[in-house]
Amino acid sequence: MSNDAPRPLPYDLPSNPDKRHSAALTDGPDRAAARGMLKAIGFDDNDLARPLIGVATTWIETMPCNYNQRRLAEHVKAGIRAAGGTPMEFSTISVSDGTTMGTEGMKASLISREVIADSIELCVRGHMLDGVVCLVGCDKTIPGAAIALGRLDRPGLILYNGSIYPGVYKGKRDATIVTIFEAIGAYRAGKIKAEELYEIESVSCPGAGACGGQYTANTMSMVLEILGLSPAGLNGIPAEHPDKDKAAHRCGEIVMDLIRRDVRPKEFVTRKSIDNAIACVAATGGSTNAVLHLLAIAHEYGLPLEIDDFGKIADRTPIVGDMIPGGRYAAADLFEAGGLSLVTRELLKKGLIDGSTPNVDGGTIASAAAATVETEGQKVVVPIETPLKETGGLTILHGTLAPEGCVIKLAGHERRFHKGPARVFENENACYAAVRDQKINKGDVIVIRYEGPVGGPGMQEMLSVTAALSGEGMGEHVALLTDGRFSGGTHGLMIGHVAPEAVLGGPIALVEEGDEIVIDVDRHALDLNVPAAELAARRARWTPPAPRYKTGVMAKYAALVSSASLGAVTTGERLAEQLARATAK
Repeated sequence: MSNDAPRPLPYDLPSNPDKRHSAALTDGPDRAAARGMLKAIGFDDNDLARPLIGVATTWIETMPCNYNQRRLAEHVKAGIRAAGGTPMEFSTISVSDGTTMGTEGMKASLISREVIADSIELCVRGHMLDGVVCLVGCDKTIPGAAIALGRLDRPGLILYNGSIYPGVYKGKRDATIVTIFEAIGAYRAGKIKAEELYEIESVSCPGAGACGGQYTANTMSMVLEILGLSPAGLNGIPAEHPDKDKAAHRCGEIVMDLIRRDVRPKEFVTRKSIDNAIACVAATGGSTNAVLHLLAIAHEYGLPLEIDDFGKIADRTPIVGDMIPGGRYAAADLFEAGGLSLVTRELLKKGLIDGSTPNVDGGTIASAAAATVETEGQKVVVPIETPLKETGGLTILHGTLAPEGCVIKLAGHERRFHKGPARVFENENACYAAVRDQKINKGDVIVIRYEGPVGGPGMQEMLSVTAALSGEGMGEHVALLTDGRFSGGTHGLMIGHVAPEAVLGGPIALVEEGDEIVIDVDRHALDLNVPAAELAARRARWTPPAPRYKTGVMAKYAALVSSASLGAVTTGERLAEQLARATAK
C-alpha cells in the first residue's frame, strides 16, 4: 500500500491576491475548461497561478514604424516572467499614414485610433487580464493605447518601439519620409530629375522605427512620457539601438510592480500632466495632431480640457527644441543629445511645467530632469534664456470661419498674418492635382473641405499637398486651411481642424472661389470677409453632400464621431444620444 500523499490539485490553492481580475478566469474547479484551453498552448499550473499580463502589440508588415515589435514583445514577456507574472501576447491593427498618404486609404488612419483602443480594451476585458503593456509605433497606435488604458484603468504602461534613424543623403544624416514627399513636389516642378527622386526614396527610411522627425509619432511618444504612462527615457531610444531590448525587458518588470501596488493609469494622467504634455509639444514644435489626441485622452480619463487651453499654454511656452520639421534635428539626435529630459529641464527653470507629476517608473518629471546627462556641445535643445522662439509651435484661432476653433502650426516660419483669395477644393485629391499642375498662385489661401471627421470620414492628413507646395517653393507664399488634419511633418502657414466641419454646415462650407480670407495670429483670428447677407443667402442654397460611405466601419465612425474641437472621439455626445434613443423605446 502506497504511503504517498495524494497530489494536491490547483483547485484547492488560494488565489494570488494580485490576480484581481484573472482569478475569475482561471481559479477553481469551475474554471477547468478555461484552464484546459490555456494548457493546450503551453501554459501550466504555475503559469495560471500568477497574474496574467497582456502584451499588446501593433506589429504589421505595411510599414517600418512598428516592425521591431515582435522582437520587443519577447523581451517584455521575459521581464514579466522574471518579475513573477505570466505574459499573454495579443495584437491589434495599425494604419500607416506614410504609405497611405494622398490616397483614399489615408481616411482609415484616424479611424484606426478608435479600433486600436476598442480592441485593446476588449481583449483585456474579455480575457480578464490583470494588467497590460502596450507596444506602439505609428501615429494612432500611441493615443489608441493611452485611451484603452484610461477606459480600463488597470495597471499598465506603454512603450514606444522607437524612432527610425534618419537617412543619409548627400553626406548629411537628416533625410526622413518628409524629404521624399517634398522631393515629389520638386520633381513635379521640374527642379530635380526622376533619378534624384529615386535616390532620395531609397535612402530616407533606412530601417525599422517610426518617422524620424518631431512628427506625430515622436510628438505623441514624448506626450506618453510626460503623462507618466511610459518610463522616463525609454521611449526616446531609437528602434534599432541595442538598448531598446533592455528597455522592453524593464517595462515587463515595471508592470509587475504596478500590479503589486495596484497603481493605475488615472493616477498618472491628470490635468497637471496633460498641461505638462501640451507645454512640451509647444516647446518642441510638435505635431498639431497632439491637440486632437490629447483632447481625446482627456475625455476618456474624465478630465476637463478645451481646445483653447492649448493656445493659452503654447502662447506662454518658448520653443527650445530645434526639431524637424520646423528645425534641424531628428528624434534620434535628441536621444543622442541627452533625451527629452533636456526639454523638461529647461521648462522647469521658468516654472512652465509641474515637476511633481509621477511616472510609472516611480519617479517624477523633476527627478528625471535632475538626472539628465547632457552630451557636451549638443545643439538640439537650447537654453530657455535664449529660446528659438518666444512662443510655442502652435496656437488656436477662432473667427467667422472657425466658430468652434482651429489649430495653426507656427514652428518653422515667421508669418503671423496672411490675407488672400480663397482657392476652394472639395477634397484633397482635387487640391493635389492643382498643386501638381502648378495652378496655385502666390498669396492664395487654399481651402480643402469635406475632409473632417464626419465628412471624410476620418479627417485625413494633407501632407501630400503641403509637401508638394514646399517642394515647388510655394510653401512660404500661400496659406492652407482645412477641416481635415495635417501631418506632423507639415511646415508653413497651415491651419487644420477647422470646426464646425463643412459636412455639418460649418462656415467653411460656404466659402467660394475668390472670397477674401484673413489669418491674423496675433488676434487669434480666422475670418471670412463676406457680408452676412451674402453668407445667409449661400446657406439657404447649401445642401450637405451624400455620405461617402453608407455601410461598414467608415459609416459607423461617421455616425458616432464628435467635432475635431472635442477630439474626434466616438464615445461622446453622439453616442450618448444613440444610447438614450435606444433605451427610450
